[in-house]
Amino acid sequence: MENYWNIFIDGYKGYANYLWQDITNPSWNSYFYWLIIVSAFFLILEVVIPWRKKQPIPREDFWLDGFYMFFNFFLFSLIIYNAASDVVVNLFNDGILAVFGFNLQAMNPMQTWPLWAVLLVGMLFRDFTQWWIHRLLHRSDFLWEFHKVHHSVEQMGFAAQLRYHWMENVVYRTLEYIPLALMGIGLYDFFIIHIFALAWGHYNHANISVSTKLTGGILGGLVGILIANSLLDIHILQDPSLTTQLLTVGGCIAFGAIIMAPFMKTIFNSPEMHIWHHSYHLPEERRFGVNFGLTLAVWDYLFGTAYIPHDGRDIKLGFPGLTEFPKDFIGQNMNGIKDRE
Repeated sequence: MENYWNIFIDGYKGYANYLWQDITNPSWNSYFYWLIIVSAFFLILEVVIPWRKKQPIPREDFWLDGFYMFFNFFLFSLIIYNAASDVVVNLFNDGILAVFGFNLQAMNPMQTWPLWAVLLVGMLFRDFTQWWIHRLLHRSDFLWEFHKVHHSVEQMGFAAQLRYHWMENVVYRTLEYIPLALMGIGLYDFFIIHIFALAWGHYNHANISVSTKLTGGILGGLVGILIANSLLDIHILQDPSLTTQLLTVGGCIAFGAIIMAPFMKTIFNSPEMHIWHHSYHLPEERRFGVNFGLTLAVWDYLFGTAYIPHDGRDIKLGFPGLTEFPKDFIGQNMNGIKDRE
């Protein structure tokens, strides 16, 4: 037991040191500055090409959601992953070793996989797990009281992605981070997955609407950069010239903009799809919610929960009883708890 306590304490100490270094020594692996960069990018887009042109800038509760971004992104998500999950993973793995006589993590075949394959599987597994957890938040009366915080947004914008009750972190991270850690997804792997999910989540909630040719081209361009520079263990090109690298990136952009464009909104979530998840009015047969995907939309189409009846740009957002729901951070984060004391 003392060993697990030391793991727990070391995890928090390590996180405190990491966070301090992350802020004071900016690098390409800096969560803090990636959050700022990605948020600033979508803020500019919302100002320049707003979907709801009459929505004020800054919109209602923008600063509240900005506080939620940093609170949830750092004070809960990463802390639990770095510390609490370390303890549970060790307990679980030690239990498997004691009962069955083998080390689950040591036998993990993903340890020999190229980085791109680890990231792809990790992203798909995490997003699929989150999809089911998200459905659970809507089906369980107990969990719905916590999830109401996220649905209390009345004017949608990128920062609304991270407006959610602290208890959601406990539910999500317990059910998703432990399996990821057992799969061998390390902090660097998780960093890449997390930043990609952050950017796409900002996009889903942003007050913008862009062509699928653009999103397909951007995605293709990112893949092209990875290939051209042999990143993430993608060694398709051997010592390419600058011309070859540029042609590779250009070809991938063209592929994404032309070939992938028709499928982008079926594979990936979008503002036009996610706005309906926040709709105040839903048909009775859809009362438990629609469009549960976070990064990927494909799960909703596969399981019949996709719902885009028409252009939802100006639909009313929220839920019945929203007028009595707390408007402040403390009140919102006590919702679902104080009534059960």
